[in-house]
Amino acid sequence: MQGTVATFDPATRTGTVLLDDGAELTFPSEAFDASGLRLLRLGQRVRIEHDGSGRVNRVTLPTFG
Repeated sequence: MQGTVATFDPATRTGTVLLDDGAELTFPSEAFDASGLRLLRLGQRVRIEHDGSGRVNRVTLPTFG
């Protein structure tokens, strides 16, 4: 699934994403750390990966694998 970064705190490496359906989704620092990214900008498009329980486990850029 994809969405747009609504908030991002570089100190805690956590934030929220506004999904394409309008829902807001919070991601933990572990999901950001798994991405290999160094920073996210507000309004940036991201791809969200989650496990079977719905927990976000990775936040990446749509163009990255």
